[in-house]
Amino acid sequence: MAIAGRYRLLDLVGRGGMGTVWRAEDELLHRQVAIKQVVLPAWLGGDELDQLRARTLREARTAARLSHPNVVRVYDVVSESDAPWIVMEYVPSRTLQDLLDTDGPLSPQQSARIGLALLDALRAAHDAGVLHRDVKPANVLVADDGRVLLTDFGLAVFDGGDQTMTGPGTILGSPQYVAPERAAEGVSSEPADLWSLGATLHAAVEGRAPYARSTAMATLSALACAPPDPAPHAGPLSAVLAGLLRRDPAHRIDHREARRRLLAAAGCDPADEPERAGEDTAALPPAGGPPSPTPPADTGEATPEAEHQRRVLVRPWAWAAVAVLVAMAAGIGTALTVVGSGADQPDPGAQNPPSYDVGPSGPAGSIPRDERRPPGPPPGGLAPPPLPCVRPWVDGAALPTAPARRGDEFRPPAGWVWHANAGGFRVALPADWRYFRDDDVSCFQDPATGRVFTVADSAGTTTGSITRLTSVRDRELAGGTLPGYQEFRLGRIGDAAEWEFGWLTPHGDRLRAIQIVTDHPTRGRTWTLSWITREPDWTDAASERATVRLSFRPDR
Repeated sequence: MAIAGRYRLLDLVGRGGMGTVWRAEDELLHRQVAIKQVVLPAWLGGDELDQLRARTLREARTAARLSHPNVVRVYDVVSESDAPWIVMEYVPSRTLQDLLDTDGPLSPQQSARIGLALLDALRAAHDAGVLHRDVKPANVLVADDGRVLLTDFGLAVFDGGDQTMTGPGTILGSPQYVAPERAAEGVSSEPADLWSLGATLHAAVEGRAPYARSTAMATLSALACAPPDPAPHAGPLSAVLAGLLRRDPAHRIDHREARRRLLAAAGCDPADEPERAGEDTAALPPAGGPPSPTPPADTGEATPEAEHQRRVLVRPWAWAAVAVLVAMAAGIGTALTVVGSGADQPDPGAQNPPSYDVGPSGPAGSIPRDERRPPGPPPGGLAPPPLPCVRPWVDGAALPTAPARRGDEFRPPAGWVWHANAGGFRVALPADWRYFRDDDVSCFQDPATGRVFTVADSAGTTTGSITRLTSVRDRELAGGTLPGYQEFRLGRIGDAAEWEFGWLTPHGDRLRAIQIVTDHPTRGRTWTLSWITREPDWTDAASERATVRLSFRPDR
């Protein structure tokens, strides 16, 4: 798949709440790049979506002007089928989050040196009038050559410009790393970026963010009025965390003071540091020396100033708590919003909706064999599901496997296998998936989560891909098989047409699906790929879904 006729996607390297990142080949300049598809909130529409799309492109182009050794370069920003794609420097690396997950917390000195690199990156961005708004361990790259880089300016905005993504009530970012004033009022600023830096460094030494809780709602509730969690392992980094994590942005330390404290925590001699314009480096303390006296950290005690702040924050916080529930129900990921579309509610006018599902409910886990129902039509003679291969049980046999094809650049993840289908295609899937047929459609299902991937071909068809998907949609709506229907998009993405939608099952679950129709026939055949899963699983399944899609190969 080529984006903008130039960037050939190779393999998936990461994903987040605002998009998916691939390693790609720039076929014009013959170099590898990282390319991110920015996923805009599905609940927007009309003028709001157009304005957000245009501003995302504009602000990403602003970020492209940044040139700093600790910032991942943005090479290009393109619009493919009305979706923004950001083309970036490809850096062989691991994220700080990956390091914490696999190796555990870092020492205060290591964390301080990472903090210095990130502070330099933020200083360069802020000097250019750009706010990052999503500083967190997952957006910090520790390169194979030892460099530390800040990446993903997908949420960046101009300082002093439009401070929210779509207007009042909308906050985008990761709850555990969003500054209190951003969560309460949606206001972005340099101090808010520095608060997120402090939360990131807290996670580096403690292994978790200062407001990490079991749910996003609990995180936001704690952020509203509680002090940050203690950092018993911070050691010399404690003064940095105390200054950056102050609730009141007016009392939060600035770039200069943060750098002074980070140098002390890292054990660096300020005399060895290059002099910075406008900064008195001679005033910095010797390595390992105590920090200069500073105002006390915000401990959450009921001082008059703190109590005033609490009153300011708590009133809009009731709305923020509701925002989390709305965002989670709508499958927005890390987008927090108090604006609900209402489209996820059951259709009160739907009568006798079809009875079907995509597999087990409740926690992930295989359904015991004796609890699987035999194949057959849905009970009660109700309308069939709108897509092939959707079953109220886990179906199929072990997945037939095939060897890798020589010369194929795609490398399946560990635990995945190639499947060569007699229908004329190859695809990579997790080894424990099952395979079955539904008439002329090839069906693949995960017995643990119930996720379903399907492949169908249309030999000799002359109908356009958008027309075909629109006809299927209209037919199923007219037939009553899509109660509580919600359409996320129906349009062109790259060299394919995509229809993404959700609907309601009779027992209250919502399913979500995407159908992809390729544009370029292979030996007179076009292909329709489908992915179906429960709505709450949609975001978690995004990486797997993208990898399966990227691996699909028609036989030539």
